[in-house]
Amino acid sequence: MMKMETDKIMEDTTTTNISSSPQFTTSILYDPARKKEPSQSFQTERDACLSYFAKWNEADQVDFVEQLLSRMCHYQHGHINAYLKPMLQRDFITLLPTKGLDHVAENILSYLDAKSLCRAERVCKEWSRVISEGMLWKKLIERNVRTDSLWRGLAERKGWIKYLFIPRPGVTHRPHKFYRELFPKIMKDIEAIETNWRTGHHNLQRINCRSENSKGVYCLQYDDDKIVSGLRDNTIKIWDRNSLQCCKVILTGHTGSVLCLQYDDKVIISGSSDSTVRVWDVNTGDMVNTLIHHCEAVLHLRFNNGMMVTCSKDRSIAVWDMTSPTEIALRRVLVGHRAAVNVVDFDEKYIVSASGDRTIKVWNTSTCEFVRTLNGHKRGIACLQYRDRLVVSGSSDNSIRLWDIECGTCLRILEGHEELVRCIRFDSKRIVSGAYDGKIKVWDLQAALDIRAQTNTLCLKTLVEHTGRVFRLQFDEFQIVSSSHDDTILIWDFLNCSQKEETTTPQTLVQVGRSPSPELT
Repeated sequence: MMKMETDKIMEDTTTTNISSSPQFTTSILYDPARKKEPSQSFQTERDACLSYFAKWNEADQVDFVEQLLSRMCHYQHGHINAYLKPMLQRDFITLLPTKGLDHVAENILSYLDAKSLCRAERVCKEWSRVISEGMLWKKLIERNVRTDSLWRGLAERKGWIKYLFIPRPGVTHRPHKFYRELFPKIMKDIEAIETNWRTGHHNLQRINCRSENSKGVYCLQYDDDKIVSGLRDNTIKIWDRNSLQCCKVILTGHTGSVLCLQYDDKVIISGSSDSTVRVWDVNTGDMVNTLIHHCEAVLHLRFNNGMMVTCSKDRSIAVWDMTSPTEIALRRVLVGHRAAVNVVDFDEKYIVSASGDRTIKVWNTSTCEFVRTLNGHKRGIACLQYRDRLVVSGSSDNSIRLWDIECGTCLRILEGHEELVRCIRFDSKRIVSGAYDGKIKVWDLQAALDIRAQTNTLCLKTLVEHTGRVFRLQFDEFQIVSSSHDDTILIWDFLNCSQKEETTTPQTLVQVGRSPSPELT
């Protein structure tokens, strides 16, 4: 039987006769509402205690209060707690400016997210004043622009980046109200972009390349000003993003199809079916170097931070040290694949290669030593991308596979394309793939990495505009740029979707022909 205890129990200690009047255990509850007028003697004794208390130092005062509290019941503790709570609370945001510390209050509130900042400015007038004078909505927008590429891209495309950070000469900062009203507009734009990706709503621009000798755009890369493309007619053409017209300078020198390329702010480097790698000045278009090493077609290349990796139909991978555009030296040749090496990618830790022999091989970047093989595809592998621990590959078995590079495990198989998956890219949200069935598919990457997600929910949208095989694509938060055997480059714009009509260069589309496939078995 459980014994119930109370804080204060008054019992008659005289229990000589059990049959006498019954004894009751009584709890004395402290109820401030029933507080009586203090007696004169209590007031006298209280004042004497307070007089002594005032003479003690802080440590003695605390010790005395602790002794008092230890002698109180639970209900008295509750009352003391309720009495102390408001005394312990401080509206520091309101109090700091009175001490000349406005900047501290602003700094504290600057760490709030949008939802919390919106609530904070409704706490009281003083909080609202601190947020307004501290330009905290402006600072929140600036923080997002610094850390999120989607925000950065929107700021540049919509033009409001000029009102952020240190203004350019002649541009002044807008008042706080401008940034307070700008924030929900930005959120609306972001929501619209995400919806457009999910629904496939886009504005389409078309560049008709109209190659003279043969048809097909094998590779491309783009930025806000230009698109650089490698064609089957052995040339590299650069297209203006605004006019969609070909620039006057056409890079010629390859004697075979331009199968791969990459550029930065200094050079364009291209690989060709003529077995060479050529280096071009990105500003003048002059060819500044030719690398002759591979004995068959150079199928893919990547370069970054003074290092370049090329791969070839000759089944080898070459690792190069790049001192300057004119000083590029062969460091190591990696051999291990049993068929043409179709694609390579690398970072500071691993080099990753994929081949027509159905395997993905992983190599150590610094030592160039072999690490492991990823097996799973049933036919040759045409494309891959590698970032962090994730490898995404596409194959002539029509499937896409996601791999954990550290343990070599296949995390997910994506199926939906009807022919060879020729090109694939991914970011933190999506995978975008292009195939010989002429289709571009957009997949939900985060769902694909979730083992609980149903397979039929992973493909968000299928885009069908190309009339030939899709050879290459790249994308960012706002657009996909793709090239095809149909001799066109398509720009799928998910930001500016108000126009329903298609924008096309004033050239005539050519007939779709056949083109060679990558080396796959």
